[in-house]
Amino acid sequence: MSTPSFDVPRLVIAAPSSGSGKTTVATGLMAAFSERGLAVSPHKAGPDYIDPGYHALATGRPGRNLDSFMCGPELIAPLFAHGAAGCDLAVVEGVMGLYDGAAGRGELASTAQVAKLLRAPVVLVVDASSQSRSVAALVHGFASFDPQVRLGGVILNKVGSDRHEVMLREALEEAGMPVLGVLRRAPQVAAPSRHLGLVPVAERRRDAVASVAALADQVRTGCDLDALMALARTAPPLACEAWDPERVLLTRAARGADPASSGQASPGQALSGSAPSGSAPSRSVSPRSASPAPVIAVAGGAAFTFSYAEHAELLRAAGAEVVTFDPLRDEALPEGTTGLVIGGGFPEVYAPELSANEPLRQAVAAFAAAGGPVAAECAGLLYLGRSLDGKPMCGVLDADARMSERLTLGYREAVAVSDSVLAAAGTRLRGHEFHRTVIEPGAGAAPAWGFTHPERRVEGFVEHGVHASYLHTHWAAEPSVARRFTEAAAARR
Repeated sequence: MSTPSFDVPRLVIAAPSSGSGKTTVATGLMAAFSERGLAVSPHKAGPDYIDPGYHALATGRPGRNLDSFMCGPELIAPLFAHGAAGCDLAVVEGVMGLYDGAAGRGELASTAQVAKLLRAPVVLVVDASSQSRSVAALVHGFASFDPQVRLGGVILNKVGSDRHEVMLREALEEAGMPVLGVLRRAPQVAAPSRHLGLVPVAERRRDAVASVAALADQVRTGCDLDALMALARTAPPLACEAWDPERVLLTRAARGADPASSGQASPGQALSGSAPSGSAPSRSVSPRSASPAPVIAVAGGAAFTFSYAEHAELLRAAGAEVVTFDPLRDEALPEGTTGLVIGGGFPEVYAPELSANEPLRQAVAAFAAAGGPVAAECAGLLYLGRSLDGKPMCGVLDADARMSERLTLGYREAVAVSDSVLAAAGTRLRGHEFHRTVIEPGAGAAPAWGFTHPERRVEGFVEHGVHASYLHTHWAAEPSVARRFTEAAAARR
C-alpha cells in the first residue's frame, strides 16, 4: 500500500540564537494570517509549553509541539500532519538557534532537523540592532552551513531607523537573500517574563489578547505576507500518514507492543503527563466494555498551564472522559473522578492561593489515600508534597519543596525504576526537566525514574496509585501510557 501524501503550505521561523524575536514574529504571523481568514496551524519545535499558549490565542487552534528528542524523528511529520489537517497554512516556531539541539547529539531536536523532516522553507529572524553590513555574513553562514536546510528569506528585527534599514537591505541584496520583513523596535508589544520564560497566557489573558493583536499589527505592517505565503507554498508534499490517537492505540495493542504493560521497551521511547486545560470534556464509552467512561480530571487554570494537546486526545481514545478543574478555584474534584492528572506550571507563584484552597487539598489527599491513580509532573509533584516554600500543600507525598537559585534544565534519558500506573519497571523513555525548585523527600516512596543520561541518579515518587516526578514527557511516543492510566482509572469504578 502506498504512503499517503500530505500537502499544506508551511514555514519554519528560526533565528541565529534565542532572544532574536522568533516568538514575536511567529505569533504575529499566525495572528496576521488568521485575520485574513486562513486556518493557521501553530507548532513549536522543542519541549516549550508557554509559546504554544500564545500561538493558540493567535489562531484559535491548539498549539502543538514537535520534539524529535522526546518523540523521535520518525513522529515529527505524522504529528505535524495530525495538527495541520484541514488548514491553509502551518507556521512552526523554532527553538534556540537554528542549529542548536540536544547537547552532544548533533542536529537532534534542532529547528534545522525539524525543518528538514517537514521539508519546509526556513525564515531567519535576525536581531539587527547592533549590526549593518555584517548581517550578510551572518545570514550567509546560516544559509550555507547545511545545504539540506532551505533558507528562503530573512525578517530583520529591532531595526533602528530608515537609514539602518537601507544599509541592511543593501547588504542582504549583495548576498542574494530576500528580505521578507522589517520590524522596528517596539517594546510595548513584548510579553512579560520571569524565572522560566514568558508569563503564560492563562495568567494574563486580557493583556495577552492585546499583545497578540499588537504583534499581528506589527507583522502586518512590516512583513510581506504575500511573499511569505508564496514561500510557504513551495514546500513539497510530505509522504506520511497523519498521527491518529485511536489508530496508534489499536496498532500498539494488536502488535503487543506495550512496554508500559510488559516492562519491555526500546531505548528512546517517551512518556508524558499533562493534558490541555482548554480541551472540551466529552462523554464516551470505553471501547473495551459497555461501562461508562472513567472520568480523568486534569488540573488546569493559571497554576497548571504546561500541557501537550495529544495527551487528552490519547486519554479519550483510550476510553476516558477528560474533565478540567482549576486548583485555584474549585473546592472539589469533578464529579465521578476516577483518575487524576496534575501537570506542569507555576505552583511556586501561586503557593499561597493553592494552600488556601484547603477543601481541594483534602479531596486530592483523600483520593490518593484511597488508591486512586494520580499522574503528576513537576508542578504536580510540588502540589502533592507536604509543603511548598513553607505553605501547606496536599500532603500526599512525604516531601517538602522550595524555590532555589539553580535552574535545572535539559533533556533526560530514563528508565522506570518501579511499576506504576504509568509504566512498568524497565520501561525506557526520554523526557525533559525544567524547574527552579528542589524537593527534600522523606522515607517510604519508591523512586519513579532512574536517569541514565546525562547523569545517573534516581528521581520522583511511586507510592500506591501515585506517580510523581519532575520529568516532563510526551505520551505520543508511547501511547500505551495513556491506555495503562485509563485502565487504572476504569478499575476505580
